Amino acid sequence: MSAGWRTLLLRIGDRCPEYGGSADHKEHIETCYGVLCREYEHSKDAMFEFLLQCADQLPHKIPFFGVLIGLINLENEDFSKGIVDTTHANLQDALHNENRDRIRILLRFLCGLMCSKVVLPNSIIETFEALLSSAATILDEETGNPSWQPRADFYVYCILASLPWGGSELFEQVPDEFERVLVGIQSYISIRRHFDDIAFSVFETDEGNSPNKKDFIEDLWERIQVLSRNGWKVKSVPKPHLSFEAQLVAGVSHRFSPISCPPPTISQSSSEIVKGQEKHEADLKYPQRLRRLHIFPTNKAENMQPVDRFVVEECILDVLLFFNGCRKECAFYLVSLPVPFRYEYLMAETIFSQLLLLPNPPFRPIYYTLVIIDLCKALPGAFPSVVVGAVHALFDRISNMDMECRTRLILWFSHHLSNFQFIWPWQEWAYVKDLPKWAPQRVFVQEVLEREIRLSYFDKIKQSIEDAVELEELLPPKAGPNFRYHSDEGKESTDGHRLSKELVAMVRGRKTQGDIISWVDEKIIPVNGAKFALDVVSQTLLDIGSKSFTHLITVLERYGQIISKLCPNEEMQLLLMDEVSAYWKNSTQMIAIAIDRMMGYRLLSNLAIVKWVFSPANVDQFHVSDRPWEILRNAVSKTYNRIFDLRKEIQTLRKGLQAAKEASEKAARELEEAKSIIEIVDGQPVPSENPGKLRRLQARADKAKEGEVTTEESLEAKEALLARGLEESKELLRLLFKSFVEVLTERLPPISADGDVPNLRAGDPNVNSSARDPEATTMEIDNENGGDNDSQLNGQNKKISHNVGELEQWCLCTLGYLKSFSRQYATEIWSHIAMLDQEIFVGNIHPLIRKAAFSGLCRPTSEGSHL
Repeated sequence: MSAGWRTLLLRIGDRCPEYGGSADHKEHIETCYGVLCREYEHSKDAMFEFLLQCADQLPHKIPFFGVLIGLINLENEDFSKGIVDTTHANLQDALHNENRDRIRILLRFLCGLMCSKVVLPNSIIETFEALLSSAATILDEETGNPSWQPRADFYVYCILASLPWGGSELFEQVPDEFERVLVGIQSYISIRRHFDDIAFSVFETDEGNSPNKKDFIEDLWERIQVLSRNGWKVKSVPKPHLSFEAQLVAGVSHRFSPISCPPPTISQSSSEIVKGQEKHEADLKYPQRLRRLHIFPTNKAENMQPVDRFVVEECILDVLLFFNGCRKECAFYLVSLPVPFRYEYLMAETIFSQLLLLPNPPFRPIYYTLVIIDLCKALPGAFPSVVVGAVHALFDRISNMDMECRTRLILWFSHHLSNFQFIWPWQEWAYVKDLPKWAPQRVFVQEVLEREIRLSYFDKIKQSIEDAVELEELLPPKAGPNFRYHSDEGKESTDGHRLSKELVAMVRGRKTQGDIISWVDEKIIPVNGAKFALDVVSQTLLDIGSKSFTHLITVLERYGQIISKLCPNEEMQLLLMDEVSAYWKNSTQMIAIAIDRMMGYRLLSNLAIVKWVFSPANVDQFHVSDRPWEILRNAVSKTYNRIFDLRKEIQTLRKGLQAAKEASEKAARELEEAKSIIEIVDGQPVPSENPGKLRRLQARADKAKEGEVTTEESLEAKEALLARGLEESKELLRLLFKSFVEVLTERLPPISADGDVPNLRAGDPNVNSSARDPEATTMEIDNENGGDNDSQLNGQNKKISHNVGELEQWCLCTLGYLKSFSRQYATEIWSHIAMLDQEIFVGNIHPLIRKAAFSGLCRPTSEGSHL
């Protein structure tokens, strides 16, 4: 029976076998409460902990848990008083540890307890006012730090987010005090700085700069005001306490003690850079949880009220948060939220908004891929068509999509199709073949097909598009090596063929790296030169390792020193990447893997990779292929992953060194104590301890000291590596931004004589296009997400031309990636921003370049522009 009450608590509110398939919430509560009463004496402590855990991790069921606690409160006031006190301690701890999710959920839990007469309404008002007071203090120039407005916004957001769960009861029971809180919120919103998050918008539109658009807090406040005018009636929040009101009113309501918020972080300087760094730190600690993305027309929401949309979004995000390691359970709870209306479209929009959330999604993108797959299986008659509609809508506006979001969408879509036999109505997109090679829709289809081939094989993907044979033109060449010294009659007489065969024979003969290096130094370099030697050796070793990833890694491990000897500088490393690219010219994946592995084995430097990516041949591919960007992303990511790993290792070593010092001191102390005990033998003082014991203590002390010295040496070595890595990262950022500025400056259209910044999207019909199908899917960006409100229809059979010129599209792509890198590595960039300002962002730098780099950092720029 002990497991029975746990299962009933977990499944309460769900249509499930545990409750006989019933959906009656009152019946659920009565059944669960009956079992809890029977087991109370045996499992009181376990129930106490489990109820708190359920409220914490199943927050969409808080109204049910609140009623259960309220019913227990009728029989055992100490139990519910303990719940209230523990909740207070948890909230206080969460505030000082900046545990955002716990703060938000505990406030909702308090409202649930208040609805069930467990907590006094005045206590809730006091808690809200404490948070409001702290928020107002943060914005004060003298006593606070306006750079930390994200924390103040978060406190107010938590108050607003809890009102759908308890606003009605507060309005009924303490109307004057509640009105005082609402007035305080209005006052806060009037003094806070409007947050323009255009840099984090999924779509890049000119309308995103409109001063009339609402940010997330302003939008939520407007929804709450609508709720207030409607009498605080919320369909999406269950009200099970109303069925038990006659019983609950007899219970004793407990006081929730006042809370204290952590003091505001005082600014250390008035400089623009320091304030920017502080704001960035605040944004990292208190990020916006959701940037709403409307994919479907409003009629798909079935007349859902504004606040109901917010509540359901919150519930979906909570399920994604607490079940991120249990995909099946996640899908189960997502499809069984206790709301009285269908929400498949809203669920898809919310999940896609998280997948495309900038700068980073809360979880790895693969998690959302798996959740979408499981939802398609859980709702086979509804959700697959919703996903299809979402993909079409996103595809129709791909030309305006942020480059980072476009890459994520490509990776998700190809992976998703791989789980459904790569079935897709490709004939509806066959028209992209006639678009220019740089058109974003054409590039999107091309990249999806290339990624599908990585997940399957060429012939399978070719077969999957047999209904749209026009798209075969977009398939990459069939993967295979392009070995320059392939054995063939009439070619083996050249020096390259002969030397390559000799090298293969040496590898098969298990010759050592030293032997092969000597052979290269004696037989190839004196006659043909170092570049020819690199050509022969790299091509041959790549061919030996071409059978699989494992073969490639094995070759690099065994013979990497040979390549390292031939590539002592960046010039030779650039030639090595040219050889890799030539050998695997038909496989983007293998080029990326080979270069990534070579960087891992220190055969290539990150600086050399950046220079190679920005070489003329690759620059010309920036707008038509993801190949150079994938290689650049890998190099930058690996650089900072190394630094992250080193910092983690140093932290562990420092703890280990402290423990080693304590162990060494203890061993030395024990040895000294043993030596200090003496006795007089034949008139001479001698140690009274057994000589064998002294030897053991001496050995232990020596070993402990040796361990301390070894750990200290390891720490010094890691710190030296970290210092080197940080210097490398600084040089990497300098070169990366310098390269972006140089290539963009060469190609960007000049500013007009009147000072007008060029509009690169001029003439693009995708900005305002119409469709043939009036019932088709629309897409818009919600006001607080910085987009336009003009819906764009998604006719599945429409054909869209592309009027943006190749040069303009190249500029748009490159500027988009500049913003993406600035945004993703903002923390690292801010630590070197003074250097970048002095060396890169100086002089008459083009305003579009400045805007792209600065918007990724959320750094203000005075120049207007049109991206």
